[in-house]
Amino acid sequence: MGNLFCCVQVDQSTVAIKERFGKFDEVLEPGCHCLPWIFGSQLAGHLSLRLQQLDVRCETKTKDNVFVNVVASIQYRALADKASDAFYKLSNTRIQIQAYVFDVIRASVPKLDLDDAFEQKNEIAKAVEDELEKAMSAYGYEIVQTLIVDIEPDEHVKRAMNEINAAARLRVAAKEKAEAEKILQIKRAEGEAEAKYLAGLGIARQRQAIVDGLRDSVLGFSENVPGTTAKDIMDMVLVTQYFDTMKEIGAASKSSAVFIPHGPGAIRDVASQIRDGLLQASAHTSG
Repeated sequence: MGNLFCCVQVDQSTVAIKERFGKFDEVLEPGCHCLPWIFGSQLAGHLSLRLQQLDVRCETKTKDNVFVNVVASIQYRALADKASDAFYKLSNTRIQIQAYVFDVIRASVPKLDLDDAFEQKNEIAKAVEDELEKAMSAYGYEIVQTLIVDIEPDEHVKRAMNEINAAARLRVAAKEKAEAEKILQIKRAEGEAEAKYLAGLGIARQRQAIVDGLRDSVLGFSENVPGTTAKDIMDMVLVTQYFDTMKEIGAASKSSAVFIPHGPGAIRDVASQIRDGLLQASAHTSG
């Protein structure tokens, strides 16, 4: 009906291309326009000025011969002041942009190792954007933003990378565990050494106290019981200590019986053996 009355409507964010006898005439802005077809005027088509997005998946390989799929997202739009170029110069804008993206990515990524490709995504995107901006501006298009949204290696490569990472973490964990065990062993050894040192001090003090007690006992008994010699008193003290020791052994031992020498001369033999043992220990210490 609009063509019948020579009127056309152009929507917002859109421009229309007007031709006269098949030749470009002008760009029609959004609104209502008179298009007298009887004078050879006609509408060639519409061109959207809205921001558009094109996702391009490109397969290439890195410097270390790993094949990857690089996904680039291109955001672009037609320029209103160059609408005629955008409408007439390109037959398929999306295919043209895709070709440039392929060219730049396949020239940039093979210069990088796989790890570097992940780290330098922004540099790759900048290279694609610069190349597209330079090429597409001649066709009336503006490149608003270029993003490298994904770099996806082969599944086997991803699995190998995960295994390498896991192995590295296990090595770190094993090293930390070994260091912890080393510290525990050192602290345990230091504790045992300190305990043995303190135990030695205790034994030395105990022996000193025994010697002092025996001396005091011998001196006291000699003064209170006339006619006794130091040897007699020492024999009696040693025998008393011996039986006290046997009593403690019988009380603390798991067995219910402790066998000791018994007989008229047993006491003398015990005293003699204890005295001889003490004398030998004293002589050994002095030597």
